[in-house]
Amino acid sequence: MREAKPANLLDSLIPVVSLISMLALSVYVFGADSSSGPNQIVLTLGAAIAAIIAVKNGHRWADILEAIVSGISTAMAAILILLSVGALIGTWLMSGTVPSLIYYGLELMNPQLFYAAACVICCIASLAIGSSWTVAGTLGVALIGVALGLGLSAPIAAGAIVSGAYFGDKMSPLSDTTNLAPAVAGTDLFTHIRHMVWTTTPSITLALVLFVIIGLAAEPTADDVALASLRDTLDLVFNITPLALIPLAVVFYMAYKKMPPLPTILLGALLGGVLAMLLQPDVVLAYANSPSLSVGLAMTKGVWMSLYDGYVASTGVVTVDDLLSAGGMSSMLTTIWLVITALSFGAVLEHAGMLQRLIASAVKSAKSTGALVTTVVLSCIGINIVAADQYISIVLPGKMYRAEFARRGIEPKNLSRILEDSGTLTSPLVPWNTCGAYMAAALGVPTIAYLPFAFFNLINPLVSIIYGFTGFTITRVTDDAVPTTR
Repeated sequence: MREAKPANLLDSLIPVVSLISMLALSVYVFGADSSSGPNQIVLTLGAAIAAIIAVKNGHRWADILEAIVSGISTAMAAILILLSVGALIGTWLMSGTVPSLIYYGLELMNPQLFYAAACVICCIASLAIGSSWTVAGTLGVALIGVALGLGLSAPIAAGAIVSGAYFGDKMSPLSDTTNLAPAVAGTDLFTHIRHMVWTTTPSITLALVLFVIIGLAAEPTADDVALASLRDTLDLVFNITPLALIPLAVVFYMAYKKMPPLPTILLGALLGGVLAMLLQPDVVLAYANSPSLSVGLAMTKGVWMSLYDGYVASTGVVTVDDLLSAGGMSSMLTTIWLVITALSFGAVLEHAGMLQRLIASAVKSAKSTGALVTTVVLSCIGINIVAADQYISIVLPGKMYRAEFARRGIEPKNLSRILEDSGTLTSPLVPWNTCGAYMAAALGVPTIAYLPFAFFNLINPLVSIIYGFTGFTITRVTDDAVPTTR
């Protein structure tokens, strides 16, 4: 059996350029609906092109298929979490958890400061529990509802939520990426976190300033009468009570205690179903619409429906019905399809050595420290686009550039910081990345729509590049512990 030959630069570029071209065509032709099927076809065709090149280079189809299956298997935990979040949204809508959060939010939130406040709330929550996904799938859903109730922009609100959620995903010692980056780069956790403060602080500060400016300039479309009508409708249909917030408290407590996310979210979904039967029996019975069944069986059916197919409100008020109709495991199936096809494409490229070849070419052209930092940032972003996985965007560049940083005498904590500044933070900005697909599905806002307003995620990589060219806080092996400028 002949040995497979390494992929050359042209081989590596063909599937990537083909993918980008087809994705651009998909977005042009289908617009916001491109993630509902067209992009999945593009990613499948891209994987096929990469596989043909891999076979041409001597790779066996059996090995390529095994790599695809292995690549998809890495996302099985994320897929199960997606399904669980769909179930959670459905039961939390029916149980009054989300309606209560929206009701109280409408009572307390100042429309002009909403975007900044939403970002800060998500910053605190994600820093405490270390999970951007949990924050977006719980608090984020409610905050989007509050924004719509106030007549504010859902994409801007989603941008604020994503910014805050990923602040904690990046800075919390409980976050998996915050632990992964220093492990790959060769430094320790708390050195890594302290070093990230230098790029994170100005980035989140500037993001908050922008959210305040946008909020002050915003003109909410909902007037006092409309807000009062919305609150009255929520109060009339649901039993608005602090008891409905119990599932949220339980989920955040379990996340804080570092319980695994899948059982945590699934328990939150089941707890929402139980509370729905206890607190909102009329809502559950009306949704089940099964007068021939006993009350107990009818309520069981209603909760069952919300778990697999979400909740559909029928208050008679169009605004409220649109606001509270979502969720269910079935609502996540298109997103899961997107994740599977994206990971298939990335797995073929990685197996055939195409990703490594592209990175190797980039290293050769990075002569200065600033150019090297820029190369790492662009590599992380590129892998988030091509491989569609946040962890690969941290692990692969970390492995590839670690030796180069050591050769140039640059401390590994600089590399670990750059991996987070770019790999972690740009993952929710790619529609077919596992993180981007999740955020869009959980918040109900397309990735492309909230991308321009995820200010923290956009600013932080740029700050990292600026530091690379100015030398600010780029510490070298012979430097003192205190960062210096060079």
